Amino acid sequence: MTSPFAHLFQARPSRSGSASRHGSPSCPAPASRARRAGAGRRTLLAGVASGAAVAALGTPVAAAAAPRDDGGPALPPPDAPALRAAIDDLAHPRATGVQLRVTGSAGRWYGTCGVSDPATGRPVGLNDKVRAGSITKPFVATALLQLADEGRLRLTAPVRHYLPRLLPERFGAVTVAQLLDHTSGLPDHVGLPGLSTPEAVLRHRFDRWTPQQIVATVTSGELKFRPGSAQEYRGVNYVLAALVIEQVTGRPYGIEIRERILRPLRLGHTFFPSAQGGERRIHGPHMHGCLLMGDGSLQDVTEFDMSGSYADGEIVTSTGDMHRFLAALFSGALLPERQLRRMFTLPPAHVRMLDGSPTRYSAGLQTATVGGVTFWGKTGQHHGYASGMFATRDQQRRLVWSFTPVEPGADPSPMAERIVAAATGTTGQ
Repeated sequence: MTSPFAHLFQARPSRSGSASRHGSPSCPAPASRARRAGAGRRTLLAGVASGAAVAALGTPVAAAAAPRDDGGPALPPPDAPALRAAIDDLAHPRATGVQLRVTGSAGRWYGTCGVSDPATGRPVGLNDKVRAGSITKPFVATALLQLADEGRLRLTAPVRHYLPRLLPERFGAVTVAQLLDHTSGLPDHVGLPGLSTPEAVLRHRFDRWTPQQIVATVTSGELKFRPGSAQEYRGVNYVLAALVIEQVTGRPYGIEIRERILRPLRLGHTFFPSAQGGERRIHGPHMHGCLLMGDGSLQDVTEFDMSGSYADGEIVTSTGDMHRFLAALFSGALLPERQLRRMFTLPPAHVRMLDGSPTRYSAGLQTATVGGVTFWGKTGQHHGYASGMFATRDQQRRLVWSFTPVEPGADPSPMAERIVAAATGTTGQ
């Protein structure tokens, strides 16, 4: 049976043809209470780069079982061998490195494997920064819900109330709340460059966009469905949500998030490039995003103009910062209950995804149930990167991971599925 996590990563256009897979470098077993059990240079991508495979950064720490807040059974402590096996496989999908944090009241485990920089062979650090893609969205949603709670905007108000010159009158029924849970019905993009090959990504990675230009690519068509009647995951919803934040506050959305979330939580590894003059580079220790070219070479695409992912997928962060944000959000430190409830509430049952499946997106989060355990959180992708942050509502278990897949168009969900299966005791089921 297909894992519920298979749908959590939004598919990117795949390139034609396929590359052969090489075997996975195996990471050594963790040594007791060692930050690293060892590292050895080995070939990660045959003929391309060699590097170190790094063991777990810590041993599992068990916690006494406690009844779940939702009445479900207590979760067991993390299964260290299963988690280690999950991240040791850097062949499915093919990747250069991975980092994983498993925390919560049921115990914790930390691990890494592979290299952060294939060119130098530097081992993955547990807190190396990454481009985390759509994990931008929960930050945007949190800031917008804070503003709503302060009475500075109305979630039921039409988006055109705040952005009258940006959306045409025929989109007048779309509300702010419908942006957050992807029930807006906005048309498909027209005029965006195709990025279906790694060569195209290289050509366009320094393209410069304004958020208004991004929105303009969806305003020539008609709504795909009546707002609120269906759900379709669309990044442009969050471009508009960020512009609403800017209209209400008078300052860039990234600055607003910095003051409301990053500084209070001391998320020192997190930033939004648009709030830092369009910064293309990642400073400090970070995982490098690389793509396998058609000629077999591995190209580093870490440096990127993120304006095309404005408020949709531009965040730079770390697994440590994602963990702290997730814990604070779920604990109610960022939102009062009446607004936090929106992040754990799906649209009404009669609302379906366009393919007829049940909805899975709330205001800023997404959900999946594995082995009877329901997780809430968010995945994110950028070229050469894939990340996820999820937790049970009672925070018995929190999962935060990032890895660096190299094959454009390859499905990143197998890594997520292995991690979640190991974390829920459903490996092999």
